[in-house]
Amino acid sequence: MKPGMRRLLSAIFVVLATPLLMAAGQAPPAAPHHVEMSDADRGAVDAISAYLNGLTTLKGGFLQINGDGSAVEGNVYIQKPGKMRFDYKPPSASLIVSDGHTVAVANRRLNTVDHYLLKDIPLSVILGDKIDIRHSPQLVSVQHDSGAIILGLRSSLNRSKANIYLMFSEPDYELRQWTVIDDQGSKTTVVLRGLTPGVALAPTLFVLPRKGALMRRPEN
Repeated sequence: MKPGMRRLLSAIFVVLATPLLMAAGQAPPAAPHHVEMSDADRGAVDAISAYLNGLTTLKGGFLQINGDGSAVEGNVYIQKPGKMRFDYKPPSASLIVSDGHTVAVANRRLNTVDHYLLKDIPLSVILGDKIDIRHSPQLVSVQHDSGAIILGLRSSLNRSKANIYLMFSEPDYELRQWTVIDDQGSKTTVVLRGLTPGVALAPTLFVLPRKGALMRRPEN
């Protein structure tokens, strides 16, 4: 995978990695990580799993803050299971689309499209149908901070520390943002804005982009 594509995918896919799946080709998992949780924490994590399991579609905006301090904006569309679209606004030319089987990473400026199998990329927790974060071996930490609960996850069971942090609001437990930390320690944060669940989404949003048609943005 090209370095630029890897950074782009990590901001979206790795940070939302499902606690039950890993990327193909990894070494055998390490020993399970025990997370100390109070009864209140366990109830909160279960409520987050229920919230994610209850989502069918989701629409909103996002602000991505990269490790170098630069920022890009865009719109996100989710339709479970497996379909999503991250449509970056100018000056970014990036577009990420999953049709439920294949992930296409496109650059409108260069008119390029690269394809990856969805099963070979860690799936996001908001794309799965059956989520149980509390019993996941990838859950590393549960923290509370200024009206939010932050779940630390490791994208691979071979890691001893979290490299993904999902932030949910309290007490409604809605997903607000996530932060991924790469192997060099650089952080990428995606802040979600104006999320609307349960909306009707046009099927064209999840059609994989093709060269020559990248400038056209489907109606939503």
